[in-house]
Amino acid sequence: MSVHPTTQAQTILIVDDDVEIRRLVADLLRREGYRVELAEDGSELDDVLRRVPADLVVLDLMLPGEDGLSICRRLRADADTPILMLTAKGDETDRVVGLELGADDYLVKPFGPRELLARIRALLRRAGAQPRSAPSRRFAFDRFVVDLDARLVNLDDGRPVSLTSSEFDLLACFVTRPRRVLSRDQILDWTHGRLSDPFDRTVDLLVSRLRKKLDAASPGSALITTVRNNGYLLTAPVRQVS
Repeated sequence: MSVHPTTQAQTILIVDDDVEIRRLVADLLRREGYRVELAEDGSELDDVLRRVPADLVVLDLMLPGEDGLSICRRLRADADTPILMLTAKGDETDRVVGLELGADDYLVKPFGPRELLARIRALLRRAGAQPRSAPSRRFAFDRFVVDLDARLVNLDDGRPVSLTSSEFDLLACFVTRPRRVLSRDQILDWTHGRLSDPFDRTVDLLVSRLRKKLDAASPGSALITTVRNNGYLLTAPVRQVS
């Protein structure tokens, strides 16, 4: 899966076994100018992705056959395409697991069309938007080099570090505000546009995922610490590089 050039209509793949939800969401997105592909289960999803790339996947967790959590795990293992999960109101455990597996955001059913569009636009913007005229912004800390414009993270030996769109946005918050404690509310503001509930576990899960990836690439570095009752802190000095 890959992101299309911004001059083309972006493709959204809707995976839901509810025919009415697929129809309503597809009609809404097509009116907004998106290309839409539909699948009712994991098998159809695979068929669609073999013939067309997707810029974003709207994935229901309750599917026949292979469930949404398993599909989320597969998708995230292969690519960093944004994933918006659809969950039932009481499925908090599944939402938590989905975020841990790499989903970028979730939306509880029933949902309104404006909120769905806002979340989709936010995910696509974070995945593909680049400053039009700003100079290159590259930062280095520990063994990592972060290019905010290219949305890339590499080790100092050139090896890439694979992050999801949400994980990259969180890292960008830290490197542009070095040695500063960031509260959960601030992180929600800067990464999710305040569309999330500040009392849910989205931020904690996102920090946990990013921390694990940084620690795996630079063992023993302990770069992100928890400041009790305040938030999170990137402990390493950050410098701007050319």
